[in-house]
Amino acid sequence: MTTFDKKSITGISALLVHAAKIDEIYSDHEKDLIKSFIKSYLKDEDEVKILKDAETIESNSNQLLNYTNIIKQNSEDVKINIIEHLWKIIISDKTIDQYESNLMRRVCGLIYVPDKICAEVKLKILNSK
Repeated sequence: MTTFDKKSITGISALLVHAAKIDEIYSDHEKDLIKSFIKSYLKDEDEVKILKDAETIESNSNQLLNYTNIIKQNSEDVKINIIEHLWKIIISDKTIDQYESNLMRRVCGLIYVPDKICAEVKLKILNSK
């Protein structure tokens, strides 16, 4: 797995926050999923502080490009791992609305992940529930 610096993880976490908030319900469970993502990349950092920073970035930005540029420069495995985290957050409330689906299509397009792979990841997450 690729290692990201703290700034990159904070930016990617902002994208996860955006995914969590897009349905206008930002639950503690979604926050826990984001903190788990942060811990998976930055074991020795304070994930609560990084999450707070990510929430600030997300609330001050409406540009997906800010988040996806960090991701698209990485390997397919890293991209898929991030797509998995996005789907986990979206599926965590057991519904997928049109805004969430649209977000995933846009993100996958921006980071060059084919729709087929995105759909396979979605099914994998749905089947693991």
